[in-house]
Amino acid sequence: MTDKVLIYSRFPKTMMARFAERFELLDTGGKPASEMFSADALGGIRAVLTAGGTPLGAEAMDLFPKLGAIVCYGTGYDGVDLKAAAARNIAVGHSPGANAASVADIAMTLMLATTRRILVADRYVRSGDWAASKPSPMMRPQAGMPGRRIGVYGMGEIGRKIAARCASFESEIGYFSRSKYDLPYQYFPTLEALADWCSVLMIAVRAGAETQHAVSAVILKRLGADGYVVNISRGSVIDEKALVVALTEKTIAGAGLDVYEKEPHAPDGLTSRPNVVFAPHIGGHTLESHVAMQNCVLANLTAFFEGQPLPYAVKGA
Repeated sequence: MTDKVLIYSRFPKTMMARFAERFELLDTGGKPASEMFSADALGGIRAVLTAGGTPLGAEAMDLFPKLGAIVCYGTGYDGVDLKAAAARNIAVGHSPGANAASVADIAMTLMLATTRRILVADRYVRSGDWAASKPSPMMRPQAGMPGRRIGVYGMGEIGRKIAARCASFESEIGYFSRSKYDLPYQYFPTLEALADWCSVLMIAVRAGAETQHAVSAVILKRLGADGYVVNISRGSVIDEKALVVALTEKTIAGAGLDVYEKEPHAPDGLTSRPNVVFAPHIGGHTLESHVAMQNCVLANLTAFFEGQPLPYAVKGA
């Protein structure tokens, strides 16, 4: 009998094709599982595949009395109630580092597009203003990368790749994270100290209670009028209301965002700003990343159904 896996979040069918070759998939299409399948069908589910940011708490877990594994597609798992899973002896897995290079690449893209005002420059050419020699204050020379101070908040797999990429641009690198590592970058004991030092703050920290709105109005003020913030982690790490105010009042110079507090919606106060560059949460959305993430998912599900520990289990889960 083919092992059954419930697809808890909404995924494109093309991303599920490899899993369908190995497992029988019950796809909710992102809708409540109880609306899509009978209680009897859900009662036999032993494994769930979900997007890490999708809320999956105790009440949802109790819909599946035989549930033994929650496997997240991607590195994130902030939507999963780990305490509730542990209390029910449910293993939680993810894809650590599988998309780190791709996310680091989008971080660099957003930083360069924001600091060099690429979208403004694009409109300047398309509008004919450049051809007409029409002056634009937005086209004033901007600081380049050599010697620029880049602060990385979070020094996991993604943070390290961001730091390495920034170093190749001849920038100075500093970081703040829960732990100090043996790295060739300056360590700061607090986020406040890092914000005081850097001109670009790269957010690469995991979402959670301790990082909720960690980048607050205070941090943005300390970043300063020539400072930029780039977020490729989770929208919850930045206080978006404070960010809107900081951009409006020119407390900071600009922002590059791939993630938002209430996706897929970005606040009007942000989308109306010419000094913000947006991406629709595509940091890990490359062909190579998806293959790597799918490999981790397949390894986790296969191990679970064979009665083995998850090879990519969430630490502490």
